[in-house]
Amino acid sequence: MPSGSCTDQLRNGYPQLFADDADWGPRATALAARTFELTEYLARFAPDLPLPDAVSGQVTYHDSCKGLRGLGIKQQPRALLARVKGLQLTEMADCEECCGFGGAFSVHFGDVSTRIVDRKCESIAAVGADAVVGGDLGCLLNIEGRLRRRGDERTRVLHIAEVLAGGGES
Repeated sequence: MPSGSCTDQLRNGYPQLFADDADWGPRATALAARTFELTEYLARFAPDLPLPDAVSGQVTYHDSCKGLRGLGIKQQPRALLARVKGLQLTEMADCEECCGFGGAFSVHFGDVSTRIVDRKCESIAAVGADAVVGGDLGCLLNIEGRLRRRGDERTRVLHIAEVLAGGGES
């Protein structure tokens, strides 16, 4: 799956949701066992996947809450990005901090969400990267929206799949 939060829901949420259902409980558990986030899948099942060498520029990586805490995804995306020739990964401060999205959280607690994503945007700006890369679509949507509202039209916001496919050219 291309998003850590979706993967976490299928892998960790569905088995709990259907735990007491004799028909759907085993199905949810079986589905959970076959469900992987994109970077963990590639790291585990396609470690020698050829990656592009035409990508260049400096990127920083945002760890999503569900990917990091729910699925244990930390080194997988970094290892993949390290294999992309011409790409420089620079860690931002507080890369593991929440971006403030959290689905409905950003709607119900807009002011708090904005303060959280502002801190994330400041960390991104501090490293001077051409792009911020992530593996959770909600996070990327929130970060890009805030970057643009703050007047940053330069910093690209990319899903890691875009970079791994060679479309992250800065």
